[in-house]
Amino acid sequence: MSDIVPGEPSSRRLPPRPESAGEARRFVRQVLGGVAEDLLENAELLVSELVGNAVLHARTGIEVSVRLRGDRVELRVRDERPDLGPLPQQKFHRMPATGHGLALVQRLATRFGVETGEDAKTVWAEIGPEGTPREPSDWGTAAPFRGRRHMVTLIDLPDSLFMAAHQNRRMLLRELNLAALGGDDLGVRPKDLAVANDVNHMISAWLDAALSEHPVAETGTRSLTLPVPSDAGLSVLVLRRVIDQAEEAAREERMLARPALPAVRALRGWLFGQIAGQLAGGHPTAWTVIPRDPRPGPLEMVPWDAAQVRASRTPTVAATEESVVVTMNAAAAALLGWTPEELVGRSLLTIVPEHLRPRYTEMFSSLLITGRSHILGRSVPLPALHRDGRQVPIRLLIETQHTIDGTTMFVAHLIPRTGEKPSAAPGRRGAEEAYPAGPGVRPALASVEEQALARGTPVVGEAMERLALIVDTGRAITDAPDLRQGLREVCRILTGRLADWCVIDLLGPNGTGERVGVVRRDRHGRPADGIESTLPPFSGSARGPLARALRGAGPLLLHTLGGEEPPGQIGSPLDARHRALFDQLGADSAVVAPLRARREVLGALTLARTAPDRPFTGADLAFVDDLAHGIAVGVDNARMYEETRGIAEQLQRSLLPVLPRLPHLRITARYVPSSATAEVGGDWYDCFVLPRGDLAVTIGDVAGHDLSAAVAMSQLRSMLRGIGVDREEPPGEVVRRLDLANHTLYREATATCVYGLVRGPVEGPWEFVHSAAGHLPPLLITEDGETHYLEDGTGLMLGTGIDMPRPVSEVRLPPRSTVLLYTDGLIERRGEGLAESMARLRHHSADLARRPLDVFCDELLIGLGADGADDIAMLALRPIPPAY
Repeated sequence: MSDIVPGEPSSRRLPPRPESAGEARRFVRQVLGGVAEDLLENAELLVSELVGNAVLHARTGIEVSVRLRGDRVELRVRDERPDLGPLPQQKFHRMPATGHGLALVQRLATRFGVETGEDAKTVWAEIGPEGTPREPSDWGTAAPFRGRRHMVTLIDLPDSLFMAAHQNRRMLLRELNLAALGGDDLGVRPKDLAVANDVNHMISAWLDAALSEHPVAETGTRSLTLPVPSDAGLSVLVLRRVIDQAEEAAREERMLARPALPAVRALRGWLFGQIAGQLAGGHPTAWTVIPRDPRPGPLEMVPWDAAQVRASRTPTVAATEESVVVTMNAAAAALLGWTPEELVGRSLLTIVPEHLRPRYTEMFSSLLITGRSHILGRSVPLPALHRDGRQVPIRLLIETQHTIDGTTMFVAHLIPRTGEKPSAAPGRRGAEEAYPAGPGVRPALASVEEQALARGTPVVGEAMERLALIVDTGRAITDAPDLRQGLREVCRILTGRLADWCVIDLLGPNGTGERVGVVRRDRHGRPADGIESTLPPFSGSARGPLARALRGAGPLLLHTLGGEEPPGQIGSPLDARHRALFDQLGADSAVVAPLRARREVLGALTLARTAPDRPFTGADLAFVDDLAHGIAVGVDNARMYEETRGIAEQLQRSLLPVLPRLPHLRITARYVPSSATAEVGGDWYDCFVLPRGDLAVTIGDVAGHDLSAAVAMSQLRSMLRGIGVDREEPPGEVVRRLDLANHTLYREATATCVYGLVRGPVEGPWEFVHSAAGHLPPLLITEDGETHYLEDGTGLMLGTGIDMPRPVSEVRLPPRSTVLLYTDGLIERRGEGLAESMARLRHHSADLARRPLDVFCDELLIGLGADGADDIAMLALRPIPPAY
């Protein structure tokens, strides 16, 4: 039977300890023993949540009261921390990160609320039988802070990245609290943990209030102002120290929670630093201008959207933290031989060659366990696995992106080495992202124009705004990893500062056209669905604005777009498609301008405004024409780059040999073009069997990165082959003859090379005899990991004009040892001495001494060749006894 008197409360005082939640449940069951079981169970659940919150956050004495009101039960939990009000789930996110317990209360209670006094607060909830109607309720606010406050400004707070940081901070603190309650020592002082819990609760409340008043901007960022207690600076630094200590414990695997990834950790440090720094008198610093390593990619600021991956022209695969593929685009499908339907849901290891799978697993496990990475944001040369088993040479560039609820996604760009573009290019984000114009607000540039027209006088700022816009759109193209992504970034910039929506159409071979960029202001800078596609043929019957612009007319000013097109203006499917664009997106005025470069029309730019109170006018045409010309130059340069790069690499690869297959020797070679130039280089390697059975190996590098270097390289390679096969002389004499022929025929060409012979019967022993002309010495690695540079055979480089005997080095090759020939692109780094570079190669090679030769080479490229600014050629050989 129930011990409660209807209408009269029963109360119990409880201490601030974990066991109090259980004691509260038993107390409720004791006094409500006569009520319906489902009502009793709900009451136990709610009082457990409310007492648990009080134990965790208030850490004061607790009083639990139960009162029976007719068929309803009222629960009240009182603590002595009126300054810490309830923090419910944020309403501004679909998947909130805080207030899960309070959300449970809201779902089960018919009414709820909080009462705050001078010295205490009481959180209460009322529940009734199933079907009891709910009454409007909210959690109200905590007791107003009576001390001094300081306004802290957070500029360009990235929404999805902030949620990821918030989730990570919450998980770390939650586990610290559970460990402390269980008596586990994770190195955090109880006093510091209490301060950290309090200030974390306050920061969440400040941001909750500010974020609820500021909708997400098109760029995925918000600029907020927070009223922060003036004396909170030291407490924020304590929170920062506690989180750092928790992360260290997580890295040491003393916690289940994972440490933050680099971008999340950087944002957390920026957030704490901005609050503490501004309270100490510092000035705000925007998140978007903070230097970081790895450098942020263009996707970081935008919430994850699978449509972005599918729309990209660069082969791209996206996966979860568990390495499960969630989406891929058509370019990746074509590159790897898988359809999206076949690959989605599989492990990312499916497209990783078998010999690299342990390395991949180790690398990503290390990233998730330590929160540190040597691969994020870097262009790493390695192979991908085609569905038919072939290895596809690519450069892998991995970026992190976060969903709106803070979940991390890994976006992998698989850039083919044929025709690849530079890999750096973090997108620069300009002022339009810090304070973007929202829907219905006239962009800043247009405001300047209106002011100038109203006064009839020029405005200095107008020219600067226009110049900045031209510069930013040009940089967006040059910084992007592919042209399509760059043009979409251009559209995003223009919709932030000049128009409500933007479309870019490009002409291709034989008059074909493609709509490559469609961005509308109210879609947060993301492409509009179903609009980017191949255009109908550009025929002679086309007479609409787009067709006129593609013939070079314009820029064209369009008004009264809501009515029917004038007769004769829709003469082809292309005209109808362009008209449908306006019908779908809406527009009151627009400008259509040709993209013209080198006297050729490459496409068209369409800018539109939807509000009748701010139309485009004739005064805008000259500026839009300048803008279109800058975009066209960027498109033209990008296309020439792609064409030149592809031809250059195909030429260079055509000069690389097919390696011989010998029973007693394993031979592997790799060639990776520079990621920083579109020109062909002078690196080469060669390997061939001489008539008497010796194996000749050579590697070299002609000075320069141009067509002359490629020609000289091909000539030297051919001459060396001819001299080596014809004379079969010792390497020193072959190199001397090569130098003499080179100086006689090509006086301006200078180069370095190594020419060596591997001698010995199939069963061994073997020796390596070589001569080097100014080239880096070969590296010998024994099976046990001992390393030795073969420097004795080094002489002058080719092309000096000095005829002198060439030194020769002879060395015995132990079974299963490795000889590595390489060019300087593998080891040299700007600002680093050669000795340090060579020591790093020795260290990496020693660690890989027992790995299969293809793994040996690929691991060297991963460890040393990322973001290489020069071509890399490498040739490795390993003698294998017949019984091995």
